[in-house]
Amino acid sequence: MKKLLPLIISSILLVGAVGCQENHQDAAKSSTNNPTSQASAKPASQTTDKTPKDTTEKTAVTKNTPVTTKSEGALKSEVVKKLKAELPNNKLEVEAKAGNIVIKGTATSNAELQKAEKLVKEVKGVKSVKVEAKVLIPNKI
Repeated sequence: MKKLLPLIISSILLVGAVGCQENHQDAAKSSTNNPTSQASAKPASQTTDKTPKDTTEKTAVTKNTPVTTKSEGALKSEVVKKLKAELPNNKLEVEAKAGNIVIKGTATSNAELQKAEKLVKEVKGVKSVKVEAKVLIPNKI
């Protein structure tokens, strides 16, 4: 009796797993044959179609990677665009990493650096701003 009970339970689990796998394969075949009828036949709450994109998103979440609203490139380009609009002749360079912005290069005054720092802080997605730029006084001849 002690050996019979685990045998029955494992048999039920095995049959259930095989049945679910066949059902999933049948659903995949029918959705590739006629995707419009599959979508209209099931309500949105019952659809369980998994795409490879979902799998990679789950993988990214399980690796505990930080989720940011903007990519580094998008954030950097937005900061550069704002600086060019407000300070058109600046010679400042921008580096972005995980929402942290570093301003490098040269500025004509401290006021320009302060204004640049203020403008960068206004951009959505910026966590911190570090100013490593130097003030270069133009030569008057």
